[in-house]
Amino acid sequence: MHRWQLTSALVCRPRPCASKLLPSVRGGSFLQPRPSTLSPIPSPLDSAYPFPTTTCGAREDLKICEFERRGEMATTLDVTRIEIAFLAAYLSKAETRDKICRAIQYGSKFVSNGEPGTAATVDKNTSLARKVFRLLKTVNELQALLTPAPKSTPLPIVLLGKSKNVLVGTFLALDQIVWLGRSGIYKNKEKTDRLSRISLFCWMAGTFCATLVEMAEISRTSIAVKKVEKELRKATHDNLAVVDVQALKEERKSHYKKNKARTLNLAKSVLDIFVAAGLLQLAPKTITPRVTGALGLTTSLISCYQLLPPAPAKAKSS
Repeated sequence: MHRWQLTSALVCRPRPCASKLLPSVRGGSFLQPRPSTLSPIPSPLDSAYPFPTTTCGAREDLKICEFERRGEMATTLDVTRIEIAFLAAYLSKAETRDKICRAIQYGSKFVSNGEPGTAATVDKNTSLARKVFRLLKTVNELQALLTPAPKSTPLPIVLLGKSKNVLVGTFLALDQIVWLGRSGIYKNKEKTDRLSRISLFCWMAGTFCATLVEMAEISRTSIAVKKVEKELRKATHDNLAVVDVQALKEERKSHYKKNKARTLNLAKSVLDIFVAAGLLQLAPKTITPRVTGALGLTTSLISCYQLLPPAPAKAKSS
């Protein structure tokens, strides 16, 4: 072995942390060389390539450990930045803040159970504040109403979807008038209460239409999944190309993903029908304010989950 090869092997060898080899670093005992009666054997490389002594080596190992700790701190800081950016992107939407306030509103209704107190006051004030978040939100339903449906969608589903847009849009428009009355701008309390009930009936009917749409779409997606699985079995039996089999698997995965989202929408719509019935007091003995609050809190949490943006790749890997 040449001299430069031996030197490279000695210099580049991995060095463990000094805190593991020298447990008495804090006491400073490692600075005192251990006495020895044997004379050191001189090396032919010592004069040309002097290596650090025990003290210097320990100090260098401590520096290496310090650099490693700084690297871990930098990695933790990067992950924190990604998580804060993810949270900022989530909270930047008005829809997200509205659903969080909705969860607070129905959670307060669950706690109060219709009895006067702090929770009832929070329920009332949060309900009034949420109406500001829905200001001019009717435009969203109008846009969905004017957007043509896909050609493959059956006509009954299209009509149900458009009816849902009309009813929910009417609810949002009347809700703005109710907000004017509750905030004191519009002085007629009797008409305000009447419009409030009409708007809730519109929301209930629109939610019922949305429930029917989701049920029909889940049925269509299930039929499509069965068809894809049949083609996949046929492709596997006939030993078709790997590309075709992979395309069928991706299509099946896409159908499963759509079905999962539609199942959540269906559960939320069904529960919201009972929430509307509770607000209208259609069955006060069965759907009490506490039941209404529990159902409303559940649907609010589902909405908050659906509004989550996709997690960053770095956050996933960490």
